[in-house]
Amino acid sequence: MEITHFFGYFFGLIMGITLGLIGAGGSTMTVPIMVYLFGLDTVLATTYSLFIVGFTSVIGSYKYYKLGNISWMFVVLFGIPSIFAVILSRTYLIHLIPIEIIHTTNFLLTKNTLLLVVFACMMLFASISMIKNSTNETNGTDLNINRFQIILAGLLVGFVTGIVGVGGGFLIIPVLTNWAKLPIKKAVASSLTIITINSLIGFGVDHDGLKRIDWIHMSIFSLIAIVGIMVGIKLSTNIPSKKLKPLFGWFILIMGISIILSEILK
Repeated sequence: MEITHFFGYFFGLIMGITLGLIGAGGSTMTVPIMVYLFGLDTVLATTYSLFIVGFTSVIGSYKYYKLGNISWMFVVLFGIPSIFAVILSRTYLIHLIPIEIIHTTNFLLTKNTLLLVVFACMMLFASISMIKNSTNETNGTDLNINRFQIILAGLLVGFVTGIVGVGGGFLIIPVLTNWAKLPIKKAVASSLTIITINSLIGFGVDHDGLKRIDWIHMSIFSLIAIVGIMVGIKLSTNIPSKKLKPLFGWFILIMGISIILSEILK
């Protein structure tokens, strides 16, 4: 086994812990791991990410279901429009982006680079909203909650999931905590459920990616991540909600900056 692959599997464990702990971050780690440590192109890495994060999140969702933390109303409000958007974007829109978007004598912007940078910029935006609004949560039953806003957010996250190949937790949790006013632990549980649905559907409709997958490698990585998510869920029960939300925000802020710097400096 190459040393980079060893580190890749190690960070797969860390990814699972992160996903179980904060309900997001799975794809923000899986895509860079697949690109930088396993040498996959970005588009194929997004295919791997959709399966790994989706399959791992199934376990996390079940664990949180037993704890009674899933808000099914928001899973439906957010999940149905996001499913529609995932299918549309993964089946059609992603294939409309050319491999080389801008190519001049001194500058080359590829599809891979664009996807990673867009991905990272959205992480930065979401992280700031989480850090600034660390106390704005109720029980999610406020009659003044704008449900149409939640539906629109579901569409947006679905498109991001399909095109960038992420589960969308880094966007779902800010929506559920800031707009739906859910406590962070309910937002984490509901996010994992939505991620499960979005990721596995996005993977299932990615017919081109399915032809290129190394199933043994992906299965090993997924099993390691599942061990991590069970550890993360165990840890989350001992961490106060008021500390969990800003922790999530700072985590994705650091990850977003790291991805942007890696693309600029390479």
